[in-house]
Amino acid sequence: MPGTTTLPDDSDEQVGPAAGGARRQGTFVAVAALLVALGAVGGLLTGTRLAPSAATPAEGSADAGFARDMRVHHLQAVEMGVLVREATEDAEVRQLALDIVLTQQQQAGQMHAWLETWGLPQSGPAEPMAWMTGHGDHGAAPDGLMPGMATRDELTALAEADGAEAERIFLGLMIPHHEAGVEMAEAAVDLAEQDVVRDLAGAIVTAQEAELTVLREMLDARGGAPTEG
Repeated sequence: MPGTTTLPDDSDEQVGPAAGGARRQGTFVAVAALLVALGAVGGLLTGTRLAPSAATPAEGSADAGFARDMRVHHLQAVEMGVLVREATEDAEVRQLALDIVLTQQQQAGQMHAWLETWGLPQSGPAEPMAWMTGHGDHGAAPDGLMPGMATRDELTALAEADGAEAERIFLGLMIPHHEAGVEMAEAAVDLAEQDVVRDLAGAIVTAQEAELTVLREMLDARGGAPTEG
């Protein structure tokens, strides 16, 4: 049974910008360990709650494709949320990041559990977004990243930034990330066969559209993304 993983709350001792370089040592290792721990807990908590409403989804189905792709998409949002909480003392940004981490990790655990219940592997033979064929132009980028996902260089820039710069990078990356996530979830609402998949996809659309308004307002209040202007 995995232990409980707790994210630091805003009452923890804060590390100033001057210590940014030292604090970043091992950040990616810590993020990876956190995702593994939270993923195990999420899978255990959700693994027994799935009650399929239709025939078990097959390989190549929209249900399986959405579960795989959105899980990967969500886990990158979790990674970015953890990184910005390491980089800023801003209470508003830290709270938003915590909300994203907890919500999207829990949902990623649900999707992991679905695939296990369906007897399907966590990754499949099809290209990312292939299940969305006929639902707009949403193919993967040449580097294999799904729409809206940050590149490794962008994640490194976030990991190395501090304070207001980190906040602006995070907010600037999360906006296209959420926009693409909404499009993917809207496709799942239309194409998936399982009620549980359509229900979660609809909830993602509602939540991330609301968060997009907040993300844009927060980024504007901080002068816009660093790459703009």
